[in-house]
Amino acid sequence: MNLKRIGSVAAVALAGALVLSSCAAETPGTTDPVDSGTPGLSGTLVGVGASAQGSAQEAWIAGFQTANEDVNINYSPDGSGAGRDAFRGGGAQFAGTDRAFNDAEIAEDAFGTCVPGTDIIELPAYISPIAIAFNLDGITSLNMSADTIASIFTGAITNWNDPAIAADNAGVTLPDLAIEPIYRADDSGTSENFTDYLASAAPSVWTYEPDGEWPIQVGTAAPQTSGVADALNGNVGTFGYLDASRAGSLGTVAVKVGNDFVPFSPEAAAAIVDASPFAEGRTEFDFAVDIDRDTAESGVYPVVLISYIVACVEYQNKSVVDLVKGYLSYVISEEGQTAAAANAGSAPISADFRAKAEAAIAAIK
Repeated sequence: MNLKRIGSVAAVALAGALVLSSCAAETPGTTDPVDSGTPGLSGTLVGVGASAQGSAQEAWIAGFQTANEDVNINYSPDGSGAGRDAFRGGGAQFAGTDRAFNDAEIAEDAFGTCVPGTDIIELPAYISPIAIAFNLDGITSLNMSADTIASIFTGAITNWNDPAIAADNAGVTLPDLAIEPIYRADDSGTSENFTDYLASAAPSVWTYEPDGEWPIQVGTAAPQTSGVADALNGNVGTFGYLDASRAGSLGTVAVKVGNDFVPFSPEAAAAIVDASPFAEGRTEFDFAVDIDRDTAESGVYPVVLISYIVACVEYQNKSVVDLVKGYLSYVISEEGQTAAAANAGSAPISADFRAKAEAAIAAIK
């Protein structure tokens, strides 16, 4: 997968952004993910959005372009806020976002990519745990409650050998070392999901509303997922949150759920999604999930990110309809979900949801 500068799509106000695109059309050996009844698929499709989806998008783009040599998919991982803005402004045919559009945004009906008045489709195509990660010599895992995690980010806990951390980690020698919290500098769906967890699971400590913009300046801000990963890896004593696909060799936190401490895993992340309802009041193909962050259910990891792909039910530009339908069909297919899991450590969607997503994609026009 190559990262390249956008050239031809500068006209849609994306000049200078980094684009995920694939040279995989030159790589043989993958099964055609597109219905064989739609030969000759060609053209360019532009997406903008969540950097957390980056590794999954690499896998999806590679698989789809390998099977469709005349198709070019450009995905610019500028962050969830940028993706929603680009989709609303008509600068992208699809968006990636780590939170669904909220009711107020939908009520504005200001989606420049779509025919005015048409509905949008929101598919939770990428499900991943958010890793709470740290950089300490010789320590690869720690147990923490939501209150402890929130206290670190508010600045109430400032040292690694604090009694609250030690109490849940018997036998671990914690250093006398300052904690450096790392948080996202940009408007981020990862931040919105993480602050939603803190507000739900530690309401007496984290008194801020869930928000994509980090609400408190304690520690160090870093841009996008890659910036957080770099900051965490750059200094011993750092503590932050990021998509689990980028945790790498960092130490990670097992969070307290009920009476147990649960480490992140795709399976534990998928468990909470399956146990959570869709948001109320949405249209037929808007599958925004109302995550139960304060669950006590065994084996569930509640610090989860659902990253959506957003599309139009009806497009103003009819020339992209077949491309959108083809690409999204591959993304939610068993093959596409398996590819994303292998490349990004995500949790594949269930067969039940795949059937719902297929009906939504079929409705695109």
